[in-house]
Amino acid sequence: MARKYIDCRDMPSDVKCTIAISADSADEVVEAAAQHAAKVHKHPDSPQLRNDIRKMVKDGSPRA
Repeated sequence: MARKYIDCRDMPSDVKCTIAISADSADEVVEAAAQHAAKVHKHPDSPQLRNDIRKMVKDGSPRA
């Protein structure tokens, strides 16, 4: 099973966030990334946010 990840460095942001989140499943990545987006980036945690995050989840590991 390939790891899944999302990397904030791939998203334009005024915060210049460098967080990368990885897990064994897309569901875990989406959950953690939604919490991060709400707390750090002040996005409302919504079904639309989670859907957008899910579209950005990639296979493998974040770049160093």
